[in-house]
Amino acid sequence: MCGIAAILSPDGPVPAQALRRATTALRHRGPDGEGTWIAPSGRAGLGHTLLAITDPEGQQPIASEDGRLHIIHNGQFYDYRRIRASLEARGHRFRTRSDSEIALHLYEDLGPECLERLRGQFAFVIWDEESGVLFAARDRFGLKPLFHAEKEGRLYLASEAKALVAAGIAPSWDSRGVYHALHACPDERLSLFHGISQVPPGHFLQADGSGVRLKRYWDLPLTPGRSRAARFRRAQHPAPTPDAAIERVRELTEESVALRMVAAVPVGCLLSGGLDSSAVLGVAASCTDEAVAAFTVGFERLDYDESTGAREAAAAAGGNHTVVTASDGDLADHFVDAVFHAETLQYNTHGAARYLLSRGVRDAGYKSVLAGEGADEAFFGYEFLRAAAGAARGSGAGALPRVLARLPRIAAALLRSPSRHQPGLAAASPWLARLALLLPAAPSLFTRLARGLGHIRAVCSRDFLDDFAGYDLYRAYYRRCRRTADLSRREPARRLLYLWLHSLFANYHLAADRLDMAHGVEVRLPFLDHHLFEYTNRLPVSLLAHHPREKHLLREAMRPYIPDPVYDRVKRPFMGPSAVGTDGPLHDFLQDTLRGEAVRAVPFLDHPAVARLLDRLPALPAEDRPSLDSLMLMLASVAVLQERYRL
Repeated sequence: MCGIAAILSPDGPVPAQALRRATTALRHRGPDGEGTWIAPSGRAGLGHTLLAITDPEGQQPIASEDGRLHIIHNGQFYDYRRIRASLEARGHRFRTRSDSEIALHLYEDLGPECLERLRGQFAFVIWDEESGVLFAARDRFGLKPLFHAEKEGRLYLASEAKALVAAGIAPSWDSRGVYHALHACPDERLSLFHGISQVPPGHFLQADGSGVRLKRYWDLPLTPGRSRAARFRRAQHPAPTPDAAIERVRELTEESVALRMVAAVPVGCLLSGGLDSSAVLGVAASCTDEAVAAFTVGFERLDYDESTGAREAAAAAGGNHTVVTASDGDLADHFVDAVFHAETLQYNTHGAARYLLSRGVRDAGYKSVLAGEGADEAFFGYEFLRAAAGAARGSGAGALPRVLARLPRIAAALLRSPSRHQPGLAAASPWLARLALLLPAAPSLFTRLARGLGHIRAVCSRDFLDDFAGYDLYRAYYRRCRRTADLSRREPARRLLYLWLHSLFANYHLAADRLDMAHGVEVRLPFLDHHLFEYTNRLPVSLLAHHPREKHLLREAMRPYIPDPVYDRVKRPFMGPSAVGTDGPLHDFLQDTLRGEAVRAVPFLDHPAVARLLDRLPALPAEDRPSLDSLMLMLASVAVLQERYRL
């Protein structure tokens, strides 16, 4: 894991000072080394900061044998030793011991098709001095960030938006990016900063004197549909039995964890005590004779603290367990730094908690840890996915009586007014409000969303909302995904998973990379290995979601690696302490921040409305507190970004 920066200047020399500033801005991502390089032609410059994980002397860029290609890489390629051996057998000579170099030689041989051979979490840039083409790519799920911007005929790329700002991209709010983020539907192509975009997950970028082109190289594969041909294929290749699926999930998880334990430094685990992280720790412990270090964030407020369950899991795996305890004061003191590094809006104090946890990992002498993120996506752990899968059970053969029984409900829903029954939702998206009345799974999911959107829109300026009048962002997002990903051929629950992966998951959950790398800590995610994920994606939804207990398939597959209390434990989302409804440091932080000058400088907020909301907090009804807690922390994030980035 490292930091990378690049500048392409087809018509003139690369500005060396801008490249150095961008690279220096990423020093926290790579505290073990730093350097810049400008091509002999002056058309391209590459910057790199090193976090030494596989090669202590892995300074970059790395050049090909003939010096034509140079690569900078952030992330980790797994199974790289096997690939390296095959490349050496074909005559390639390696300059380093780094996993990064395999991408360089694969690109020499295959061009963009090299991406099909790479397994891992990565963002990299390759410059071809002979052809004048710059090639950049981001991993399949977007685990590693890659931002880009254009200015005065030059293309800038970097691991973080702040590096592009340091290079000279003037920071200002991107109104569309902000609108999407405030409505919990962030766009994977945008950032919060005007003119700064993201290379989307599973895409590569090519640039030369003729322009910049983005192309998708991977997407979550389609599963067989309901056509006659699809039924024939299923008959020829029937779905595995539950026992066979459990065994295969166990094998793939063991392989994924084992590959991620390969490093020149000790590898630990982040541990919550839930099924996912406990399973990763259990498998990791089986890969080594040494005790695996496990790190847990604990909270002084015991109703949020999971450290007791984590201790049980660590003891069962024989791990060395460290609890990093975060008080409300700690969370308040570090919220600003967490937002600055994440470069996104925080909906909960768990961002500050993750920032503090990674600092504790670094202070313990660790650079690399495994974690359990991705299991809820791979194994339908979220209630909204399970609800969608359950609602779709009545759509197969023999379902006519159930469909007929629903017709009165559907007819009644069509006659109801979305603006009256879901006013907060209808104001932002009439399409989604109508859908909420029709879907059986709607009440809990959409009621929470509608309440939150009502609060959000009440504090936005009228001019800002008027700019998006008539723009139904949820419908636009669905239509874009339907067009590019053939959503109509996916099962309803898998459609919802796809929409989740390309919105909040890619743009919010995976922003944790920047919280971890703020302290030079890389986090490896075995459940987001694409071999494992593609396998679970091929399984019938019934195997993943129709058991009364969530993630039953994973629970059974990991049974040999987890203790009984973890096996029996019910899923609990990772949430930090609420900042609303309590006195103390978090409440004081919100009041001070949201009554400050930074909020008054934000162009899209109604500042008197924010002040009125702050005045109402002490008398807030209990049912409004969760959505208002998210709102207040989002507004505090806006204030932090306004001030720290001088927007």
